[in-house]
Amino acid sequence: MQFGIFSVGDVTTDPTNGTTPTEHERIKAMVRIALKAEEVGLDVFATGEHHNPPFVPSSPTTMLGYIAAQTSKIILSTSTTLITTNDPVKIAEDFAMLQHLADGRVDLMMGRGNTGPVYPWFGEDIRQGIPLAIEKYALLRRLWREDVVDWSGKFRTPLQGFTSTPRPLDGVPPFVWHGSIRSPEIAEQAAFYGDGFFANHIFWPTSHFQQLISFYRQRFEHYGHGSADQAIVGLGGQAFIRPRSQDAWNEFRPYFDNAPVYGHGPTLEEFTDQTPLTVGSPQEVIDKTLTFREHFGDYQRQLFLMDHAGLPLKTVLEQLDLLGSEVVPVLRKELDSLRPAHVPEAPTHASLVSSSSTSSSEVSE
Repeated sequence: MQFGIFSVGDVTTDPTNGTTPTEHERIKAMVRIALKAEEVGLDVFATGEHHNPPFVPSSPTTMLGYIAAQTSKIILSTSTTLITTNDPVKIAEDFAMLQHLADGRVDLMMGRGNTGPVYPWFGEDIRQGIPLAIEKYALLRRLWREDVVDWSGKFRTPLQGFTSTPRPLDGVPPFVWHGSIRSPEIAEQAAFYGDGFFANHIFWPTSHFQQLISFYRQRFEHYGHGSADQAIVGLGGQAFIRPRSQDAWNEFRPYFDNAPVYGHGPTLEEFTDQTPLTVGSPQEVIDKTLTFREHFGDYQRQLFLMDHAGLPLKTVLEQLDLLGSEVVPVLRKELDSLRPAHVPEAPTHASLVSSSSTSSSEVSE
């Protein structure tokens, strides 16, 4: 079981004092948060990809490469890589390069994003979102797995005798998660290839994501990758933690009430009741997170959103201290003890290399 954090990289005014970080300050804060995540024993740091204010992470591999140079254990990932508006050739080369620099501590999450105008900014048509995701990812897989690629499709110029460089580390591409909050087509895509499916269920009711994950599991089994409960599932979550529950509610409320995404909508109480958001003590975060397994089955990755809505860096680092020291160790022990032996652990570069070597040996025999 992997535990970590993901950041959307928003630049948001702190509602308690009216201060707004500069883009430079926010970018450096994200780096500091990633280093803290490794320091407190988390497994994953993931950054989003955005190309519009008020967000700063427009170049995830640049940021992750910088973080890779200052870390040694944590897996570096994306919480969205825009497969629809990025060129598959550039994705293939950028993430293979990052793989080498990080000694394999890399995976990524494919997604279509939630900003409609990004499509024309990169010369694409939002009405083709699903076909773009399907065609571009099919090409990306070939670029990582075939040394020489001949290809033609609908949405870009053909390739003839093309080799993307560098080749993936140890001949094994980064593991891919497909992220979605609403599209069964993306769950189908993840299942078809035997990839992971990440349900970032931080905004919508549990019942919606139960249907989506159940569909992914069924199709994973249909395509022969294993039983439905062996499908690779990741979940999003949100938490604000203080040693005393009431202190957490009092401190977080103004940030929630004014957050650009969900502020001025449901009350904090309503939102915590309907979504994974947990505000309270470490034990309350543990208790609610353990219910995710009851809703979705055994899963492999849990990422928390901790650094949004204008929260100051000092507060975020304090949150990570509590998450790493008091929450995750208990969750890791409990969830690992409950997972049946036949349900796989989260993929890593080492496990993928081992699996590839085993498959090669079986073929040669």
